[in-house]
Amino acid sequence: MRTVLPLLAALLLAACATRSPPSPVAVATTAAPASASVAERFLTPEIPGDELDSLATWPTEDGAVWLIASAKNVHQLLVFDADSGELLRRVGGRGGGPGEFLRPNGVFVHGDLLLVSERDNRRVQMLSLPGFEPLGSFGAGRLRSPYGVWGYESAPGALQVYVTDSFMLGEAFDVVPPLHELDRRVHRFGIRLDEDARPRVRPLGTFGDTSAEAALRIVESLAGDPAHDRLLVADEHLGHGTALREYTLDGRYTGGGVAPGVFAAEPEGLALWPCTPDSGYWIAADQLHPLTVFRVFDRTTLAPRGSFSGNVTAWTDGIALHASPTARFPAGALYAVHDDRAVAAFDLRDVVQALGLDPACLE
Repeated sequence: MRTVLPLLAALLLAACATRSPPSPVAVATTAAPASASVAERFLTPEIPGDELDSLATWPTEDGAVWLIASAKNVHQLLVFDADSGELLRRVGGRGGGPGEFLRPNGVFVHGDLLLVSERDNRRVQMLSLPGFEPLGSFGAGRLRSPYGVWGYESAPGALQVYVTDSFMLGEAFDVVPPLHELDRRVHRFGIRLDEDARPRVRPLGTFGDTSAEAALRIVESLAGDPAHDRLLVADEHLGHGTALREYTLDGRYTGGGVAPGVFAAEPEGLALWPCTPDSGYWIAADQLHPLTVFRVFDRTTLAPRGSFSGNVTAWTDGIALHASPTARFPAGALYAVHDDRAVAAFDLRDVVQALGLDPACLE
């Protein structure tokens, strides 16, 4: 979700934002070290006008990997080969029926289930991979402006799914509702995955802090870490200080996260990089021009561990981290949207070397 502001104005707003008193949990309160340079291994052909946003990966039965991107302006999903960047197919089209989309934004994959949040259909649609067969949808009548979507397997055959709802006052883009209405910034749903049956969905409530210091004002990206009972929600409100707010998986605000002052622009794509069952890193895109800065944080403490930029990649919205080996990327890859029109691929081996990260991430 890009706020159209000149870069200088965005930086001034971020620098002048009112900062909340530091929490003893919110350890990441200072800017990360100077950014390293990591060259992109490939950039997909540019597709001007499609307005690419969010990314997810899916390993195919024949050993390849698909990279799935939402294309908001044409109301489609694009499927790329994750090793070559070749565009393989387009899925869907404008509409409100099964398999159709209106401004698809967030995408999330669990097993063979694909979830797609649609801002203007005000729902999350469920599709089965590899055929993209519609399995139903949820959130209609509850979601007003859904953006990001993330989930995890809370029990065998069961998912908990989180959806950010960035509705604005009078549906204007930049008029934030009163604080007392911001307790509905994140919706939680339970999905039961039964074999040979359509998923069954039930709402589990909403949450969001409503204090002046830590309310979620403009939201899109979110991701979690069940091993640490952590959900990070990006707040993109430049005028108040962009941040990553930390919640427990049951929706309780901890007071922690990555505080205002670390991001120079909007925190966009967000991904967990688990290197061992307990250690690893978080990567978040700082949506800057001429080059996006990818900020790396410790998985456990959220302390800054460095940052990097590519040679080209800018104005990044979504990212996807594929930590499993592929034919081209034996240690996995980070994929990032470039300027709404292409996707860049970074080799995780290059990231580890450039930032001096834990070599266990390459095993």
